[in-house]
Amino acid sequence: MKEENRMPLIGDKFPELKVKTSHGDINLPKEYKGKWFILFSHPGDFTPVCTTEFYSFQKRYEEFRELNTELIGLSIDQVHSHLKWTEWIKDNLEEEIEFPIIADGNGKVAERLGLIHSEGDTATVRAVFIVDPKSKIRAILYYPAELGRNMDEIVRMIKGFQKSEKEGVAIPANWPENEIVGDDVILPPASSEKEIKKRDKQEEKGEVKCYDWWFCHKES
Repeated sequence: MKEENRMPLIGDKFPELKVKTSHGDINLPKEYKGKWFILFSHPGDFTPVCTTEFYSFQKRYEEFRELNTELIGLSIDQVHSHLKWTEWIKDNLEEEIEFPIIADGNGKVAERLGLIHSEGDTATVRAVFIVDPKSKIRAILYYPAELGRNMDEIVRMIKGFQKSEKEGVAIPANWPENEIVGDDVILPPASSEKEIKKRDKQEEKGEVKCYDWWFCHKES
């Protein structure tokens, strides 16, 4: 399979796509250069689980924007369907969907991004692509049709990525409520005897805490 036609993977540059959306035509990833963006697909408009997801994404949209992060949805529905559905959400749930939704009527975008997972099916799975300001794909999540996404986890991932980049650290499980280190962040394992001795001195000064030379953590 040619490199440019395979399903995108973590670490790849997000493929260049011109997409039709509820906000007009958009060029990806150019539209969000210098920002993080989250592209998330859903099986179809006017479905209960998808409606709860869009409502939840919108409720956190301001928080995403404060993290320099934009949202863009996607399904194989047409633009008029997106517009009518978001109108329904506004009228019935009193929440206006402010981010664009890709109308992938011919399925080309879904095919390029690997969003059709069942043979003979045309509906996109619930997928999430987290893309950084340099247009690199940092995370990909997939969910089945019957399970809605946890938006707080997606917010946590953005915060974790940004903290990791800023401080050169790793993020523990369930951060910032990890069962071992609490809200601390993890230092990369020492890679030399010199660095191990440096960590020992840092621990003596109270700058870091270590269970062993390969497992050190510190306050963020």
